[in-house]
Amino acid sequence: MKHVIALDVGGTAIKAALIAPDHTLLYETRRPTERAKGPEAVVAGILALAADLREHGRRTYGEPAAAAGIAVPGIVDTDSGTAVYAANLGWRDLPLRDRLSEHLGGTPVALGHDVRTGGLAEGRVGAGRDTDRFLFVPLGTGIAGAIGVDGRIEAGAHGYAGEIGHIAVRRGADADALDCGCGGRGCLETIASASAVSRAWAAASGDPDADAADCAEAVTSGDPRALKVWQHAVDALADGLVTALTLLDPRLLIIGGGLAEAGETLFTPLRAAVAERVTFQKLPRIVPAALGDTAGCLGAGLLAWDLLLATDSMEVSAR
Repeated sequence: MKHVIALDVGGTAIKAALIAPDHTLLYETRRPTERAKGPEAVVAGILALAADLREHGRRTYGEPAAAAGIAVPGIVDTDSGTAVYAANLGWRDLPLRDRLSEHLGGTPVALGHDVRTGGLAEGRVGAGRDTDRFLFVPLGTGIAGAIGVDGRIEAGAHGYAGEIGHIAVRRGADADALDCGCGGRGCLETIASASAVSRAWAAASGDPDADAADCAEAVTSGDPRALKVWQHAVDALADGLVTALTLLDPRLLIIGGGLAEAGETLFTPLRAAVAERVTFQKLPRIVPAALGDTAGCLGAGLLAWDLLLATDSMEVSAR
């Protein structure tokens, strides 16, 4: 059976799969990223896992993978196949596409940005299927975005498109205009990411181990402290989303990541807050992501299949 290798590299784990042409996950596995051992150890782990997947596919399906796709965090130059920078993994200007291809005996490899790759999957086979314009926003440790246009993801002129987490939603002397790791101040992800909600709820509850999931649970039980923390994050998120939809006019807003696991505890007040803020804009539907933590692998698989399709088209044109 023809299949591709898909790798989704995160700060904690590398998720991996073999994926069929119909996007079925034939085989799934994961391993620790082991970033504490340094960037070269992370790369070595990626290469070893990819080689194991290639061998598994050869034994199980009678042939090696036709291509591989890999999604990584940070700044990515997809044209050159370079993982330019990832703060949490410690690498700079890493020619990851070429290194992985060489390690797999010349197998063609596609490299993508993790959030845009996840957005590609949500757009084609997930919550955004058959939608011509959407914005995918995962709410996790940080906040990013993927702009979907007619089945593809817009990377921007320099690969930075969709970074909604760094829209400044609070400014100046606002008490919650916090410094952000990007160098800015008052960025959306300092208030509305899962990690920001965790910090705020830990402080409000007096429990240093409390997290965003605990806050959501306290909201459902009516805890006034939790309601205040939660609404504060929802209001900031609505401010950022309205800025984005004013610029992009999406038909659909897809919200994913850890915070979205709260379900209607998040979506009911968020839909109301966005509706309160729009004026002339067309209000998009706001829906939860459908693919969960498989989005990155499915998206990496799509990158690999797209690469094969493009290669086949070029060969046909050359004849």
